[in-house]
Amino acid sequence: MAALIEQVRGEGDSVGGAITCAMRGVPVGLGEPVFDKLHADLGKAMLSINAVKGFEIGSGFGAIVMRGSEHNDQIGVSSFATGEARGEAIRTQSNRSGGIQGGISNGEDIVCRIAFKPVATIAKAQQTVDKSGQAVTLEAKGRHDPCVVPRAVPIVEAMACLVLADHWLRQRSARVA
Repeated sequence: MAALIEQVRGEGDSVGGAITCAMRGVPVGLGEPVFDKLHADLGKAMLSINAVKGFEIGSGFGAIVMRGSEHNDQIGVSSFATGEARGEAIRTQSNRSGGIQGGISNGEDIVCRIAFKPVATIAKAQQTVDKSGQAVTLEAKGRHDPCVVPRAVPIVEAMACLVLADHWLRQRSARVA
């Protein structure tokens, strides 16, 4: 990735990319089944980040080439061992839903991908028009990142944490009320 970014920088161009965000240990039951679906709020938060052009959760766009029998997250019992604790847990076998079913967290890892576009301000000359509609050549000056993806990782993490905290607080306040 670093080599490609440096190559693109040398060419005076830019490149986009994707970040995969995995949220582990999310409690079961965060989210709502209708208006405040957890995956909808995650999508809204991620799409509000500058340069983001796409969001998918779980199998995402890959699901369009699957049949229901392939895509369904079949549920079973699996053994686990965490430190001294051992036991069995009800789990999905594939997690194609990305940890959210029906808008509500199911205890699996929540996995989403966020797509970032290439930076628009590049060192290569580009054709545009001025305010009177006349054709002009735009030649950007100054330092511009050839790719925002490396800088966006902590932003994606922060947005995911904000959404999860918001849903956790909602669930907690509903129990108290």
